Amino acid sequence: MILECTECHTRYLVPDSAIGADGRTVRCASCKHSWFQAGAPMLDLVARAEAAPIAPPPVAPRVQADVETPPEPLPASSPATGAAASPYEDYDAFAHEPPFRPRRNPARRWTVAALAAGIAMLAAAALVFYADLPGLAGQLFRPATGTPLKIVSKPVDQHTFNGNEIFAVSGIVLNPTDTRQPIPDIRADLRDAQKRIVFSWIIRPEATTLPPKGQVQFNSAQVNVPVNAQELVLSFSGEAAH
Repeated sequence: MILECTECHTRYLVPDSAIGADGRTVRCASCKHSWFQAGAPMLDLVARAEAAPIAPPPVAPRVQADVETPPEPLPASSPATGAAASPYEDYDAFAHEPPFRPRRNPARRWTVAALAAGIAMLAAAALVFYADLPGLAGQLFRPATGTPLKIVSKPVDQHTFNGNEIFAVSGIVLNPTDTRQPIPDIRADLRDAQKRIVFSWIIRPEATTLPPKGQVQFNSAQVNVPVNAQELVLSFSGEAAH
């Protein structure tokens, strides 16, 4: 028997016994449309009752994903009657088939990748601490507000140049430890008589790291600072100024 989908007009070749004399509901493997398919005797009556022939629609490529004709088994005798049993007695052409392969779980792959990254980070940290790299561990794992460096400032120099009031700040940064230390930026705050900050700027020293017991100079100048500035406070950037 040839079945044709009423939606996409895909045709299928199935045994007559798969539909039966009373007909059954079938589904198209191509567009998933379902319809009631009459049995073979009813199909003949309907074909003869049609008054005018209708041009057949274009035939789509034959698809046999869900409907396949199984190989014919050897005839077997029925235990009750001794007659040969039908080769399609237990065959259902429209039964659902299991998936070809299990789907992969993307969440499991991300979990494995995260574990691998964590192990790599722990290995890198152990290498830094045990390879005796000078000051590297301190630079990587020191909190931003915990530097042991000291600031020693020189007296402020105020003078006039080309009609502008110059406010010059200088000093040195000391490393009292036995390891190399990174040098944070220096924050300069000018405060009034009530200890309120009226002017601030950032000073960058001439070096980025200091060797053990080393020191480095810094210099900075500003123009037209507020006239109510009474006090200069220097601190490392990220630390609370006292």
